[in-house]
Amino acid sequence: MTEMQAGFDWTDRYLLGYAAMDDTHREFVTLVDALLTTPDDGLAQALDAFAAHAVAHFEQEDGWMRTTDFPAGDCHIDEHAKVLASVREVQQALADGNSGIVRELAQALMDWFPGHADYMDSALAQWMVKRSHGGAPLVFRRDSAKA
Repeated sequence: MTEMQAGFDWTDRYLLGYAAMDDTHREFVTLVDALLTTPDDGLAQALDAFAAHAVAHFEQEDGWMRTTDFPAGDCHIDEHAKVLASVREVQQALADGNSGIVRELAQALMDWFPGHADYMDSALAQWMVKRSHGGAPLVFRRDSAKA
């Protein structure tokens, strides 16, 4: 059995102020956590659940960018495509018997997500809120020292 890693927990640090995106990101974190903490005999199911989420998640964001002419859309969409390609490669590797690579993918996603959310997704969230409400998102975060 491959050793499971420490989990990936949602924190208010990831909030961007666009509810549809924040909800999807909470699910993303939960599913990456499952990849890190699920026993080996559940990895295929956890990876399939993550892959289905990632496709829907990225299609949703890519659609927002395309339909609103988001200025930085091409780079953002390309990054999503690269993540999906990696997920497909890991699904194939798992099918070929390499279960350890699933944990490596989960760790890479855990490392990737905060920067992607801070830079790419936050710009998209601001764009979407400005288009729908005429202003910037307002985000309330709990004091992490007290939480």
